[in-house]
Amino acid sequence: MKKKPNILLITTDQQRYDTINALGYDFMHTPNLDRLAKEGCVFTNPYSPNPVCIPARHNILTGLTARHHGFDDNYFVDKKNIPYHLPTFPQILSDDGYDTVAIGKLHFQPYRRHNGFHRLYLMDEIPEYREDDDYAMYLKEQGYGHFQSIHGVRHLLYMLPQRSLVPEKHHGNCWVADKTIDYLDENQGRRPFLIWAGFIHPHPPFDVPDEWADLYKDAALTEPFVSNTPLSPLAEENKPIADYPNTKYLQRARELYYASISHVDNNIGKILDKLEEIGELDNTLILFTSDHGEMLGDHGTYQKFLPYDSSSKVPFIIRYPSRVAAGSERHDFVDLNDILPTFLDATDISYPGDLELPGESVFVEVGHKNRQVQYIEYCKDNKRWVSLRNKQYKYNYYYGGGYEELFDMINDPMETTNLLHQLLPSQPINQQYLEAQQELRQQLIDMEEKYGLEGYIENGDFKTMPPYEPIYYRETNFPKFPKEIVRKGEKEELISILDEILLAIKKEPTVKLEELDLKTFQKYGGFTDEEISELVEESKKNSMN
Repeated sequence: MKKKPNILLITTDQQRYDTINALGYDFMHTPNLDRLAKEGCVFTNPYSPNPVCIPARHNILTGLTARHHGFDDNYFVDKKNIPYHLPTFPQILSDDGYDTVAIGKLHFQPYRRHNGFHRLYLMDEIPEYREDDDYAMYLKEQGYGHFQSIHGVRHLLYMLPQRSLVPEKHHGNCWVADKTIDYLDENQGRRPFLIWAGFIHPHPPFDVPDEWADLYKDAALTEPFVSNTPLSPLAEENKPIADYPNTKYLQRARELYYASISHVDNNIGKILDKLEEIGELDNTLILFTSDHGEMLGDHGTYQKFLPYDSSSKVPFIIRYPSRVAAGSERHDFVDLNDILPTFLDATDISYPGDLELPGESVFVEVGHKNRQVQYIEYCKDNKRWVSLRNKQYKYNYYYGGGYEELFDMINDPMETTNLLHQLLPSQPINQQYLEAQQELRQQLIDMEEKYGLEGYIENGDFKTMPPYEPIYYRETNFPKFPKEIVRKGEKEELISILDEILLAIKKEPTVKLEELDLKTFQKYGGFTDEEISELVEESKKNSMN
């Protein structure tokens, strides 16, 4: 009887495409991802079909879009509205005899819903209670239960330079690799396995361990892209998220972002070495990708949930010697919707659901999916946008006010010039661009009607909605205080948020607290003037030492 292949899905969080040396970005130190690329297939046009954490991960899980799984943004869906009946790839593989385990950041809703996995070892971004989070429990056992900000300090420092509060060997990236290796030792080939190993980095905060923090210090990194034409209102809203006092902060934040990717890469290498050691490397389909990218200062914006490639284009690499040629490349479009059907194809399992999957196995050379275009969506109401790109153009439509963008992805891959923006009143828009807009717009209407949220196409056209008004209030970027992570009786053991801030920036001289928005931080933290003054003074003392 033919041995069933193992499945290893490795995901990072918020990793943009241009962050792997083997993909042509020579400044990156990613030897283990380079190894996957050398021994497998690199996809050069991979996208997140919904570039924000929870929706993207439920696309992966179900193979379906938000129209069916119900998650169109990073907020919680009422439990009674969650379609529990939808098949998930872990449930399908579990039913076929696979041992299925999920390790790390998954961002499922509800939080500990198994979704067909036999076991969960969770390390989520913002655990509300320690008992819900296996990594938080591990830190307590190791003597680090006094920290609240176990994945970096979000309060005041969310996208600012900082260091990990815990030593490298207890860092979340190392924990995911260690738990994966523990499982591989335990399984020892007893049953075919499915592992989803989810790393939380390079999602901010960029809390890199000391040993990795200076890997890109003062390196000649790529410069952020600058727009020549106005951005969409939603993109304008993203600008104040980081609100760096000067360019040194942005440069250092970018260095730490890349360093966090290299740290993840190092831990991926440990997993690959273990697979090789136990003789399962070549019998394991390894798929590496990310849920979405990170703007990282491009166009003056940060975070994700935008249609630009910095936010929506992600790495996608497959190593599977029996089906994929080493060192090969694919240039057609793939996205996260293709993961579930790819796994089912590799394991020779039929999809048990009734709905038509928007994705298709990447092993199918000619199938039902049109890989000459890529559809992307985000959110609902007048914050919603949809996007369609082909080999040359990308067309974005924002429902709020009907704002449109068209980019030439061959001649302007950084998306700096919206071809539908009239630069001069006397200069009409090029007819070629108008024809491209009309063609892509109609294709996008058709895709939206088939795969998008219901009710957004009326009389064969996009629904008219009032303009989206950007929220510029700086305070919206501060997490609300306090965040529960411990039981009430343990609160006296915690060090304060103020002390965590000092610890996180102690070795980051770029950060000067007096340059930051302390008034808003004080407002949401409920701190006194005296506490804030003491914080600044302590920070100045640390910087002098």
